[in-house]
Amino acid sequence: MSELRTQIRQRTFLKGRINFNNGNASIDCVVRDMSESGARLALSHTLTLPETFDLTILGKNQTRRVKLCWRQNDSVGITFLDAAEAAPAPPPTLAALQQRIRQLEDENQTLRRLLSEALTTAAAS
Repeated sequence: MSELRTQIRQRTFLKGRINFNNGNASIDCVVRDMSESGARLALSHTLTLPETFDLTILGKNQTRRVKLCWRQNDSVGITFLDAAEAAPAPPPTLAALQQRIRQLEDENQTLRRLLSEALTTAAAS
């Protein structure tokens, strides 16, 4: 593949969400190799994406309108269509917040168990 981009992309590892079909469909992705003008998205599986869609970059709380430029295996290249500063992501839904709380509670429980095991092992030594 020839190098067509004009800006150097920085390596990134940010959680993203592709939104399309008027917000009725979304797919999780990882935002990789991002620049001011575009990025490479890593997808967990190959699927059909529309020519344009919204990309929410969760770690940066940004939603950008993007255009699909290329596809190769489990990656796609995109160009940012919005030249202005990225708009903040819309607030999460109640269901999304409840799911995140459950995930955090599970992580908290696991960490408490691991700490307890570590303290027990340390006390026995």
